[in-house]
Amino acid sequence: MTKNCNFIEKLREVGLRPTKQRVKMCEVLFNREKTFHFTINDLVKMISEKMSEKISLATVYNTVHAFEKKGYLKEISIDSHKSYFDTNISAHHHFFDEDTHELIDCDESDIDPVNIKKNITGKKIKSVEILIKVASDNQTQK
Repeated sequence: MTKNCNFIEKLREVGLRPTKQRVKMCEVLFNREKTFHFTINDLVKMISEKMSEKISLATVYNTVHAFEKKGYLKEISIDSHKSYFDTNISAHHHFFDEDTHELIDCDESDIDPVNIKKNITGKKIKSVEILIKVASDNQTQK
């Protein structure tokens, strides 16, 4: 019950009414030992399986975006058509496997510091996060 109280408070902090469906979303998102990556459609499927009932795509979309705006989730855009969300909100890098469509954390120590030679006047760099796209190497060696 303590967890549900925390989820109810989290929902209220982002300006959402803590409905049964939204509390269940919180359980799926935040009641885990490890962080994970998901698309909106992945999350709809996970919640439906856990609840044994359907949840509105609009409810999931609006709730996820409210959590992202508040800083509880991070959005990772793969391209103009595909975004993933990450429950790990710290600055870190990712591999995106184009074959399996899996987003995989890449440890900070696996990448040398990036040397940025230009900045935008009047702005400061908040973070640098790299998305590395990988795919099978189907070339045969001769």
